[in-house]
Amino acid sequence: MKITALIMAGGRGERFWPKSRRSLPKQFLEITDDGKTMIQLTVERISPLVDMKDIFIATNKDYKKLVLKQLPEIPEENILCEPVGRNTAPCIGLGAMHISSKYEDALMLVLPSDHQIKFNKMYLTALNDACQVAEKGENLVTIGIMPDYPETGYGYIKFNTHDMEGRAYKVERFVEKPSLEVAKEYLATEEYLWNSGMFIWKVSSILKNMEKLMPETYAGLTRIKSAIGTENQEITLEQEFVKMEAQSIDYGIMEKARNIYILPGMFGWDDVGSWLALERIKKTNEFGNVVDGNIITVDTQNCIIQGTKKLIATVGMKDMIVVDTEDAMLICAKDSTGSIKKVLENLKICNRDEYL
Repeated sequence: MKITALIMAGGRGERFWPKSRRSLPKQFLEITDDGKTMIQLTVERISPLVDMKDIFIATNKDYKKLVLKQLPEIPEENILCEPVGRNTAPCIGLGAMHISSKYEDALMLVLPSDHQIKFNKMYLTALNDACQVAEKGENLVTIGIMPDYPETGYGYIKFNTHDMEGRAYKVERFVEKPSLEVAKEYLATEEYLWNSGMFIWKVSSILKNMEKLMPETYAGLTRIKSAIGTENQEITLEQEFVKMEAQSIDYGIMEKARNIYILPGMFGWDDVGSWLALERIKKTNEFGNVVDGNIITVDTQNCIIQGTKKLIATVGMKDMIVVDTEDAMLICAKDSTGSIKKVLENLKICNRDEYL
């Protein structure tokens, strides 16, 4: 069966401020050391499995030019520009309708644009295995990540160790981000995986579930599909998408549908959710620092320091983050990265949009 992909690239990447901005969010930045942006790496990673003409990019309408510039091999008609953000369920539904207008049916990979994968061959093997499970009946498949520590920032998925389809396990339930104590319990049971936000299914399977579980959204998506390729395509998208309820695919579909399977992923995954991820995906020096730019450190340990041309000198610092850009600098304790969004909230209140 034809394999297609929808890459979700509409996020703002606010926890990577001040480098990630409204005009150039995280997925379009070079976060790793290989000279490629996050979205370029995502497309490159799946290219052995999916033809470029069958890769669709769902993004904010403001980012279309960025996508065209960074991914010139993707057909322009495959860049799906959401007029407003409506979370992952309408986004995925929009992608499914475009794919179904092109093919009678197809397998559909749904992937975030800003994840880091260390072992690409193992990743492709996992996707192939998931495709085999998704091709059977109306199975909806997700890839979970084997947890190696009690993370409180991810959702978890409990699976049934005795009910399998191929290499995938039957899902029992999705659970929200836990407390540290609960996360430790999940880790001890060996029956929970981190929710990676990666999904694999037939287009027909996800649309049938949307029709049943999200009928109003499905109706709007159907009207959008009827206008694809016509002169009314853009205006219909504008009119219908804005009316849809903002809903995640987890809550709207995955927590309620049947035939949900999860395949354990062991391919060096990282969601690159905040500046702290740099410690996991980049090499630290002998003092535990991750440094990039014109940097001098004295008695500085376990810090993340990102600069440009300007010299940054640190003395006697420990467990800090320093990020310098042309017009803004972030200085943050590593255990306070969750509060970076509060900076953006204050900037919005003060109408200092030039820094957003």
